[in-house]
Amino acid sequence: MEQRSLYDYTLTELTALLQSWGEPAFRARQLYRHLYVNLVQHPEQMTDLPLALRRRLAEIPLSTLHREHVQIGDNGMTRKALFRLPDGAVVETVLMVYPDRSTVCVSTQAGCGMGCVFCATGQLGLLRNLSSGEIVAQAIWASQELRAMGMAGQSGRVSNLVFMGMGEPFANYDRWWQAVERLHDPQGFNLGARSMTVSTVGLVKGIERLAEERLPINLAISLHAPDDALRSELMPVNRRYPIADLMAATRHYIAKTRRRVSFEYVLLQGKNDHPHQAIALARLLRRSAPRGPLLFHVNLIPWNPVPGTPLGRSEWERVTTFQQILTDYGIPCTVRVERGVEIAAACGQLAGRQFIPVNAVGNES
Repeated sequence: MEQRSLYDYTLTELTALLQSWGEPAFRARQLYRHLYVNLVQHPEQMTDLPLALRRRLAEIPLSTLHREHVQIGDNGMTRKALFRLPDGAVVETVLMVYPDRSTVCVSTQAGCGMGCVFCATGQLGLLRNLSSGEIVAQAIWASQELRAMGMAGQSGRVSNLVFMGMGEPFANYDRWWQAVERLHDPQGFNLGARSMTVSTVGLVKGIERLAEERLPINLAISLHAPDDALRSELMPVNRRYPIADLMAATRHYIAKTRRRVSFEYVLLQGKNDHPHQAIALARLLRRSAPRGPLLFHVNLIPWNPVPGTPLGRSEWERVTTFQQILTDYGIPCTVRVERGVEIAAACGQLAGRQFIPVNAVGNES
């Protein structure tokens, strides 16, 4: 049976739990604040709660994530944590600190079943879905890490969260969305919806479902090829949801929400980075766009090395040429700033590798 942690409970559920123990409802609100605002790491730190209640709460894990180690890169501004789950599976979370903001990249599954050939996580296969509490706890860790780093100017809080770690969020939709709602809750973690971004390989049903949700979080879609033949080779999911279906779902999403969509495009040397492919991509997006302003953006990502994969990273001249062609066609386009490559924490590199480099922060739970 799945072990439930305190981060798996909504405020309503915590209230019901504590009331079943004979505690008043306001105790649950105190507990909720300790978890999501004070970021406590053990019930003994909740000193405004009665001792008997703290002891009872200590019998329930705050989180089921056991932090095995943290790797540090980019002069300390990128940190990748490897967490072990109660069943032995592992997941990774990445914190990236910038002068004006901090972003945490969160996993939604252990492994991934989508099988994208350029992605280290895809080589693992799907191990299991994460619970909502296991997803939430990664954001809590990032904020705790910021406080430990002395980021007083940022109040020890992450300012942006991307669901771009291990796994496909829409393949774990219900638990992922529960985590979104809990992280957004103004009474708790209070992260704005527009500060969250979800990335999908293109699960059409998930895109259609997201279009109906009340919280306006951002959507990023992994495209990586301008035609079905190449996309199916790189991303097996395209055989189920070909580009025409994906673009139809995207048009529906934009028409319903009036929010901009980002298309992610990993550049692979000699595979999908030719000038004629940039032209094909621009034409695809142009004819797929709904009437009105172009509510989409292309995010070019130079491929990050993945061991054992017979692929190459596009040379910088090919990257800039590809970008210029898209720009000439009027397609908004940027090249993603790289972070974490030296510690295998960049896009597509998360694989739960169990090694500790010399600059790792040692074994703490």
